[in-house]
Amino acid sequence: MKLLSFRLRDFTPRGLYARILALVIIPILTIISVLTWYYYSGHIAEVNRKLAQNVGRDAALLMQYCDRAPGDVEAMAQELDMSVQCVVPDPQTAVDRLRSDFAYRDVLIRELSNTFHQDVDVFLDGSSSRIAFIVSNDGAPVVFDVDKKRAQVANTHFLIVWMIVATGLMLAIAIAFLNQQVRSILQLSEAARAFGRGRDVPGFRPSGANEVRDAARAVIDMKNRLTAFADQRTAMLAGVSHDLRTPLTRLKLSLAMMDETGEIKAMKADLDDMAMMLDEYLAFAKGEDEDSVAPFDLAVLVRQIAAGFDKPVGVSGPDSIRIRGRRLALKRAITNLISNGLLYGGDVRVTLVAGPHASEVHVDDNGPGIPKERHEEAFRPFSRLDEARSQNASGTGLGLTLARDTAHAHGGDLRLSQSPMGGLRASLRLPH
Repeated sequence: MKLLSFRLRDFTPRGLYARILALVIIPILTIISVLTWYYYSGHIAEVNRKLAQNVGRDAALLMQYCDRAPGDVEAMAQELDMSVQCVVPDPQTAVDRLRSDFAYRDVLIRELSNTFHQDVDVFLDGSSSRIAFIVSNDGAPVVFDVDKKRAQVANTHFLIVWMIVATGLMLAIAIAFLNQQVRSILQLSEAARAFGRGRDVPGFRPSGANEVRDAARAVIDMKNRLTAFADQRTAMLAGVSHDLRTPLTRLKLSLAMMDETGEIKAMKADLDDMAMMLDEYLAFAKGEDEDSVAPFDLAVLVRQIAAGFDKPVGVSGPDSIRIRGRRLALKRAITNLISNGLLYGGDVRVTLVAGPHASEVHVDDNGPGIPKERHEEAFRPFSRLDEARSQNASGTGLGLTLARDTAHAHGGDLRLSQSPMGGLRASLRLPH
C-alpha cells in the first residue's frame, strides 16, 4: 500500500512575500487567540467567580438582617452598596423588564446557588448597570439589587481592543518593511531576467538587506563578465574572419589560373564553403555590434522573411506579436531556420504562437528529419548530419548553433522535434 507523503510546501504559499507575511501574521493571530481564550475563559472567569462569592456572602448577611433586625436592613444594605426587598408580594413583577441573558450569568448563578444552597435567578437591567437576583427565604422571596461592577468585571473588552490596535499597528509596520525588502528582491529578479535576455536595466543598483545587495552585486559582476566575454569573442571572431579572407582570396585566384580538373573543382568547392563560413562569421559579428534591443513586431518580421525566399513559405498565426529584442539577430536566426527547411525538405510552413509570457515560431519542413537522439548534436558547431539529411546539401554547420545562441541571448530557447509534416520542426521560443 502506497503511503501518502506529507509535504508542508503543498499547504504553504508559493511566493516569498506571501510566505514571510504568513510567518508574521500566523504567530501573531495565534498568540492573540490563545491570550484571548485564556483571558476570558480563565482569568476573567475566575475573577467573576470571586466577585460572585463576595456578593453572595453580603446577600446572605442581609438576609439574616431581614429575619433578625428588619429595621437595620436598609442601613446595612447601603454599607454593602446593595439594595434588598425583604418582603416582595410579586417578585416576578420586579424582574419582568430585566434581561436574563448576559455574559458570565452562569458563573454568577452557580456561585450564588452554592452560597444559598438553592436555585437562584439572576437578571440584568435594561441599562446593563445593575444585577438583580431572587432568593427564597423560608418560602418568602427576597430580591437583591447590586451594581454590576460589584458582581462582574467591567470593560473587559478594553484589553482586547488595545491588543488588536497594537497588533494592527505592528502588522502595518511589518508589512511596510516587508514591502521594501521584497521590492529589492523583485527588482533584482527583473534585472537578472533582463540581463539574461541581453537587455540593460538603466538605474538599477543594489538595494535592500545586505544579503540582497551582495546578490545584486554578484549578478551585476556576472553580467559584466559575460558581456566582456561575449564582446571579446565577437571581436576575435570578426578579426580572425577578416584576416582569413586575404589568403582565401589568393587561393581562389591561384586555382582560377589552373586547368579545370576534378581535384581543382573539389578544391574550389572547399574554398567556397570556407568563404561561406567566413561570411556567416562576419555577418554574426557585425550584427552583434550594430544590433540593439528595441521593441518590434515579430509577426511582421517573420512574414517579411518568408516573402523574401524564391520558394513559397506559408505563414500562419497572429498578425501582430510585439516583443523586445535584437531585430537583426532574430531575422538572421529565423532566416537560417527557414533556409534549412527549404534546403533539406523543399516545403516549409511557419506557425506563430503568441502566449501570455512568451511567443514561439515553429518552422516545419517535409524533409527526412533528424533522429531524436541526435537533436542536441545538431546544435554543435560545424555539425553536419548528412546521413540524416540530404547528402548533397551544402552549408557551414553553424546555422542552428548561431540560431540557438540568439535564442539564449534573448532569454529563450531553440528546440528540435518531429514535424507534423513528417520532417523536422524547429521551435524558437522568445519571452516577452
